[in-house]
Amino acid sequence: MAGPATPPPFGSPEDVVPGAPAGRASHAGLGSPERVGASEGLASPTASASPDPLAAPGELVVVQPLRRKRCAGCRGGPLSLVVMEEGVPRCLDCADLGHLVFLPRGDAALTRRAREESALWAVVVRFNRRRSRYERQGVLVEEAALARAEARCLADAEARRRRRARDAGRRAVEDERFVAEFAAQVRRLFPGCPAERALAIAAHAGARGSGRVGRSAAGRALSEEAVTSAVVASVRHVDTPYDRLIMSGVPRGEARERIAEDVREVVRGWGGRPLRIPAAGHRARGAGTTSRTSEKR
Repeated sequence: MAGPATPPPFGSPEDVVPGAPAGRASHAGLGSPERVGASEGLASPTASASPDPLAAPGELVVVQPLRRKRCAGCRGGPLSLVVMEEGVPRCLDCADLGHLVFLPRGDAALTRRAREESALWAVVVRFNRRRSRYERQGVLVEEAALARAEARCLADAEARRRRRARDAGRRAVEDERFVAEFAAQVRRLFPGCPAERALAIAAHAGARGSGRVGRSAAGRALSEEAVTSAVVASVRHVDTPYDRLIMSGVPRGEARERIAEDVREVVRGWGGRPLRIPAAGHRARGAGTTSRTSEKR
């Protein structure tokens, strides 16, 4: 992982956090992501370590800053949206984007069609402190384009509703099959685990959109390490006083150390291999790569 970026010259890192996306080249006077990122000590979206970049090459990116700033051109503000141009924040009007309207995220079909209808559009992102990354908040599009997109969505709303229902049914079948396979792997690695408990472990670990180990690449592959991690997590919460220790204020690492032998005893009773209980914060290899198909559409 790359070291922290140099704070931008126009303000503190909390104004626009290091790693802020830069504007697109050859549009509205914006520099390329590489050149602007280098000049202000910020990384471009394409330089992000995230496997899912915020924006594809050539997309225009607008930032919702954590702290409101004033435009370096007209001094207007405080600004709720900024475009990074030549190392300084610009308001939408100064960046020739003031005529665009904001469409919040949430309706994938409307967003896609609004972008198709709009000759000019931009992705809006905001920094998530907890996850230490930028996340899409919506798009800026032309008002007339948004109206046309809304009309298109109304025209085929029923067909899309039926398609969503079919997709939901298909995903439910896939999830049921995966839970059964995961539970079977639990029973193979831990023969003494009751069948009902194995199903509960599998359903919890593999819940779609949960980000748990069952949705990771290792979990989807039913790797021994991922399945064992799911079993250990279940035993920790269900069969030990771990949750009570956490609620009483015991630090997570210390609480895990206290109940480690209890976890080993349960696993031994289920016929599992001897465990090396991972330290607090450990996840199975590949657990950070979640399976994202329809969730990201």
